[in-house]
Amino acid sequence: MEYELSFSATDLAQTRFAVSPMWEVVTSFRLLREESDPPLHRRWARQVRPRLLAAGLDRGWLAALIPGTGYLADFLNPTPAGPFGELPAELAAIRRSPAAQVHADLDVLAAKTPCPAPRLRLLREEPEAALEKVTAEIETYWDLALGPYWPRIRQLLEADVFHRARQVAEHGSAYVLNELHETVSWDAGTLRMVRRQCSMNRADTGAGLLLVPSAFAWPRVLTRSVAPEPPQLAYPARGIGTLWEPRATKATDAVAAVLGRSRTLLLAELDTPSSTTQLARHSGLSTAAVSQHLTALRDAGLVTAHRAGRSVLYARTAIADALLTPVGAGTP
Repeated sequence: MEYELSFSATDLAQTRFAVSPMWEVVTSFRLLREESDPPLHRRWARQVRPRLLAAGLDRGWLAALIPGTGYLADFLNPTPAGPFGELPAELAAIRRSPAAQVHADLDVLAAKTPCPAPRLRLLREEPEAALEKVTAEIETYWDLALGPYWPRIRQLLEADVFHRARQVAEHGSAYVLNELHETVSWDAGTLRMVRRQCSMNRADTGAGLLLVPSAFAWPRVLTRSVAPEPPQLAYPARGIGTLWEPRATKATDAVAAVLGRSRTLLLAELDTPSSTTQLARHSGLSTAAVSQHLTALRDAGLVTAHRAGRSVLYARTAIADALLTPVGAGTP
């Protein structure tokens, strides 16, 4: 099936790119619902799935709102205000979702799910109170599944935006729209999308187009059409195949001369987000020493801390990744 989205000069002028944390929430959660590990994200999925199961998120609000295939509730993907969206702002927009929009989304979900989950009935009856619960669960999911990895994911998404912005400057918007995905093409003022499950046309949406790179959308594109907001098209970002490759390199010797060998060792171990106990076990340092070093590294902006249930996971920042990359070497 093919859908067409027509463009006026105004629509083309209002076409822009944006990074959206909520698109990463819904696409990554859907990937984790698959029985097998997703090939491009196997390393990440094997770390994250046990945390989600322990927290019961496999049977919570997100599980009710994000089916394994097909339609995604539109209110979960509000329009980012700027080019680089932040999760708190998007969660606030979800909490402000009009009851009419929530009901319309639930109607679509109900048409595809004969026996809607009890949570969805509560969402229909008391949307304001239920949306507070939905966003609270999203925050928990973020802390467990995406927060520890966000610097790496965001770096990938921002690189895609900058690359395509440069392409627009060099070749024009039509070239970029034709390069987004094999199912998307541009011709004579019209964007054509094949194999789409949801319609997308100007009659049902606002002006312009919001293009959202995603680390987890592959191998498909996803859309959102809610008038009067601009339509959204989430597409696979460039470089996904290298997203989870180890980043630590032989540059650790040079970094150790500045930070000290123990702190550099901990940074190298944090290629995978880990707790203080895990780092102590892998590094041979005492738990107290690891905690002291992590505090210093966090104060210096080299690691971040994310609560995951009863544990705290530490992760390297993009600055730390750059420190561990030899001069002249490219980032994945």
